Amino acid sequence: MTSAGSGNFGADSNDGLAVEDGSGQILVLGECLVDLAPASAVPPGETAPSSADPPATTPGAEDAAGIGSGDATTGGVAGVWRPPPQHLVALPGGGPANVAVGLARLGVPSAFAGRFSRRGFGPWLRDNLAGNGIDLGFSVDAGEDATLALVTLDSDGRAAYTFYGPTTADWQWAPEELPDLGEPRSVGGGPPVRAVHTGSIVLVLEPGASAIANWLTTLRRQGRVLVSFDPNVRLGLVDDLVVYRQRLTSAVRSAHVVKASNDDIEAVYPGRAPKAVAEEWLALGVPLVLITEGPDGATAYHQGGNSTHCQPPPIQLADTIGAGDAFTSALLAYFRDHGLLNPVAIASLTEADLNGAVTQAVAASALTCSRRGADPPSRLELARFMGQK
Repeated sequence: MTSAGSGNFGADSNDGLAVEDGSGQILVLGECLVDLAPASAVPPGETAPSSADPPATTPGAEDAAGIGSGDATTGGVAGVWRPPPQHLVALPGGGPANVAVGLARLGVPSAFAGRFSRRGFGPWLRDNLAGNGIDLGFSVDAGEDATLALVTLDSDGRAAYTFYGPTTADWQWAPEELPDLGEPRSVGGGPPVRAVHTGSIVLVLEPGASAIANWLTTLRRQGRVLVSFDPNVRLGLVDDLVVYRQRLTSAVRSAHVVKASNDDIEAVYPGRAPKAVAEEWLALGVPLVLITEGPDGATAYHQGGNSTHCQPPPIQLADTIGAGDAFTSALLAYFRDHGLLNPVAIASLTEADLNGAVTQAVAASALTCSRRGADPPSRLELARFMGQK
C-alpha cells in the first residue's frame, strides 16, 4: 500500500485507542491451517539470486554417494534433470485464526472454534492460538489431518494460495459440533460471547459449509449476538459458482457486518461494481458493508445512508498476507472498545463512529502489509503507527 491516507490518523489520549468496555468476548469460527510460505521472500524492486542458477562445481567431482556430479541442474547425474528445491517455512495461518490472533493482540478477549487435528501439525496450531491467549473451549479435537496451504507471492508482494484438502479437519463440521449460543456465554467462566465472526473457506467445502450456513441463519434469527462475515473468496475451490453464490447470499443475509474485497466481488459477481453489490447486500438487511480496495483503502456503506472512505498511510510493502484479517480484527476491536458490539448499535452507527472504525481498520491492515506474513499489530503498535501517520 502506497497511497497517502486521507482518514484521521492522529492519536488521542489512551495511546489513540479507547479502553475496553468489558462487553464480552468475540468468538471466531473457521479454519486454522498451515501456510507453507517462501522462506526468504525479497522486497519488491529487489532481485533475488535464482534458485535455478547452478552452484560452482567441478566436472567429474563426486558427491557424498560417490556419483559424478555432472551438470549441476541434473541433481548429480548427467543427463537427468531435477527441479531446484523450493525453500518453504511452515507458518500458522487461516483467515479466521488470523482474525482471532489479531483481536487478542488488540486486547480483545477472543475465543476460537476450530477443528484441530490430533496429530501432525494439529497440536502445533492449537498451541499457537493458546499461546496468544485465545479461549479454545469451543474447538473440536479431530481425527483428520490439518489443512496445508501453499503461499506464492507475485512481484508486488501479493499472496496467492493453493489449498490441500478437502478431507482435512477444517471442513468436517457437523451441526452438533457448532457452538450453542442460545444464551451468550463462554466456556470456562470467561466473558460471555457478544459477537461471532466467520467466513472464508468454511462456506465452500462440505459437509461443514451447509452446517455453518444453517448455524449463521439461527444466530441472526435469535438476535443475541452480533454476526460478522467475510467471504474471503477462494475461487479455485469453488466447483459450482451458482451454488456458492446462493450460499454466500444466505450468509450475507445472516450477518450484521459484512466485509469483502474488490477481488471477492469480481470473483463472485464478474463485471459488477462493488458499490452496487454493497447496496444489494444492504437491501438484504445487512446494517454495515465494508469493501476493501487494496492500496486504495476501504469504503464503508451503512443502512442509514452514511458512507465513508479511508485511504491507508504510505508504507513499504512487504506482502499482503493477513492484511484483510488484520482489517477485520481492528474493526471489531473498535466496535467493542467503543461499546458498539451489538446489533442495535451497529444499526445506528454515526458518521463519526463509521469513520473512526474504518480509519483504525485500514491502519491495522497497512501496518500488517509492512511486515512479513500474517503478523497483526498489538494495541500499542497500532496506536504508535496511527500517531505517527
